Amino acid sequence: MSKQTILGRVTQLAKANINALLDQAEDPQKMLDQLIRDYANNISEAEQAVATTIGNLRMLEADHKEDVDAAAEWGAKALAASRKADGLRESGAEAEADRFDNLAKVALGRQMRSEREAAVAAPVIAAQTEVTDKLKAGLASMKEKLTALQAKRDELVARARTAQAQNTMLDAVKDIDVLDPTSDLHRFEEKVRREEAMALGRQELAASSLDAQFESLEELGRASEIEARLAALKSRGA
Repeated sequence: MSKQTILGRVTQLAKANINALLDQAEDPQKMLDQLIRDYANNISEAEQAVATTIGNLRMLEADHKEDVDAAAEWGAKALAASRKADGLRESGAEAEADRFDNLAKVALGRQMRSEREAAVAAPVIAAQTEVTDKLKAGLASMKEKLTALQAKRDELVARARTAQAQNTMLDAVKDIDVLDPTSDLHRFEEKVRREEAMALGRQELAASSLDAQFESLEELGRASEIEARLAALKSRGA
């Protein structure tokens, strides 16, 4: 996988619009679960790719530093050889002086080669550093997105469970609604009220019958008294 492919993939995932995806989903919770799994897998792959890219950058930086250090070292050797040649020439040792001048030239050639290699690597390192920074930023954004997905999923599940509990409670209340005239409880209450009314009626009826009986006894008593008084009158006249 090339660096450009990795960068494009990380950028695309980091910019994904979660809310838009949820709006298009028939089952948001299942989609969030799948998104979380996909994001976790992509993050794992991206981490490996970014780690490889960072490793390659560090190797380039190490090679560049080695070239810079080598250039400085060969420059120092060239200077030392040149000064040695100057000293020998002053003492009349021309052949020996020429040998050290040749050594200085060799050192300068190697210094120039190290400088060229360092110069070639510098822009590559700069470009690689820019890519690596973008990859790291994209990876961080993906991790933030994953955290947001997980929080959104937990929120959605909690809301769904709350709504389900509320609907269950409302269904239960509806089933035992005492204000519903068609409910079993109301019909039972009406039956009890009718039984109570019937008992009151029977009590009143029984009381009326008893009063009538007492009235009949009083009428009978009066008739008996009348008959007795009539008999007494007749006995006086005899």
